[in-house]
Amino acid sequence: MTPYARAATLNDLLDRSCARFGQKPAVGIAFDLPLSYAEFHRRVLLVAAILKDSGIKQGDRVAILAENSPQWGITYFGIVRIGAVAVPILPDFPESDVKHILLDAEAKLLFATQRQLEKLYELGNYTPKAVITLDDACDKNRLLPCETFTGFLARAEELPARQHAAVTVPPSDDDLASIIYTSGTSGHSKAVMLSHRNFISNVHSTKAILDTANIADWTFLSILPMSHAYEFTTGFLLPLFGGARIVYAGKTPTPSILEKICRAEKPTIMCMVPMVMDKIYKKRILPAISDNPLLRTAIKVPFLGKAIQRKIGRKLHEFFGGHLKFVAIGGAALNPEVEKFLAASGFPYLCGYGLTEASPLVSAGPWGDPTVAIGSSGKPVRDVEVRITRLNLETGLGEIEVRGPNVMQGYYKNETATREAIDPDGWLATGDLGYLDAQNNLFIEGRSKSVIVLSHGENIYPETIEEKINTYAMVSESLVTEENDRLVARVYFDYDRIDEETRGQSQQRKLEHIETLLRQIQREVNKQLPRYSQLHRVIERQEPFIKTATHKIKRYIYTTGQKD
Repeated sequence: MTPYARAATLNDLLDRSCARFGQKPAVGIAFDLPLSYAEFHRRVLLVAAILKDSGIKQGDRVAILAENSPQWGITYFGIVRIGAVAVPILPDFPESDVKHILLDAEAKLLFATQRQLEKLYELGNYTPKAVITLDDACDKNRLLPCETFTGFLARAEELPARQHAAVTVPPSDDDLASIIYTSGTSGHSKAVMLSHRNFISNVHSTKAILDTANIADWTFLSILPMSHAYEFTTGFLLPLFGGARIVYAGKTPTPSILEKICRAEKPTIMCMVPMVMDKIYKKRILPAISDNPLLRTAIKVPFLGKAIQRKIGRKLHEFFGGHLKFVAIGGAALNPEVEKFLAASGFPYLCGYGLTEASPLVSAGPWGDPTVAIGSSGKPVRDVEVRITRLNLETGLGEIEVRGPNVMQGYYKNETATREAIDPDGWLATGDLGYLDAQNNLFIEGRSKSVIVLSHGENIYPETIEEKINTYAMVSESLVTEENDRLVARVYFDYDRIDEETRGQSQQRKLEHIETLLRQIQREVNKQLPRYSQLHRVIERQEPFIKTATHKIKRYIYTTGQKD
């Protein structure tokens, strides 16, 4: 019987992994010595004991507002150990969102880091019992009831052994483990309630898409926030379940920093959002081709082009340390041009689809299946059903619905929204549009709420137009909206590249260069579109769009009629 088969809760998962892999390295920051599974487990029990001694009871909410670290994971498991509910907060959330979450969740305690403390000064009626700083950097202004994580653990060490032994585990896999406040693209965040069963089942589903026979020898490099369900399940719970080592980047993963970390830590698996791969492709791969006239010509020759792409793929593999089994890409749509290159170059990657309400994985891979189609999000994972409803016969698209043990318990304090999202038969309406092909590959075409219908009555999916715009090397991101019954695209450029191309020129010449690019994009993209969905204007946006944790643009902010 496998450890998973006996595990009913997250606590069971950790206990069995730590018993099996005790002295193996578990978690650590890049370039630092990692904690072993045994030491990780010991500290989890200390946190659980001191939380219980502090009056935290089963069902109480405890918040974590912090960047990735071993302490983050220790704290999380310490919270759920005693049946309390962890409330992870994305570290990029602004002060107003943090205040709303803490008040709404009625969090009794808060674990944070120095970078987050300034968000906590103006909390109005909410005052936590204490703020424990995971990086041991207490509030110098003494405006918060603050304690260091080291001091917190030291107090736990002083508790009698019988209090450690008395720490209870949740009696049921249906107990609530987390409330995760999403940062959606179509409106304000909702509080998703996820149980131990939800997470455990999704770990099992995730494992089934991989060849995990040697997972205990793998290294997972974590660059996405653990407070997001994608990284939490795939980049934290899965490796812990299998006895792998987790390395936290500890820094913003720019291409140069990522290369240095990968060279030292030699990751086997990475979870990333498309934006990271898109940046590497546009900043490292495209310039290497476009700046070499011979290479630029040779790559267009079928036989030579394939060999060149394979060579570039090997170089990209070396960029990531040379030991990659694959990169898991999810959270948003991957640029089709980038995916075509990855496939042609032989670079190991896997695309998937999920949402917080599904704990989160819905489809991916499976790894090594030759019928997985380029451009798709793979096939529904084990134990998860997917169906397409409200099918539009003209477009072939419908809303994606999901059912399985990974589907949330509901939205916290919002029964109306829960009933709207989950029908009596357990089907979760995702709000995403797509279709399943003959091989059961799931294709995502956009959000139902972002469909644009102009006066001619045709449905226009802005994401498909944005994909075409984003293939341009100079474009960092774009957004297509409707204004006065016409389509307008806003483009945020890669200004580093523009500066390189216009080096030594006047500011006026740079502005003219940008205007030329805008006209070129409009002209060339419109040639690829039916007349009813062509762009009326393409205009420059001079600052990045506000995005979710997985770098999807928050569309609801950019309303019809907005002027730049």
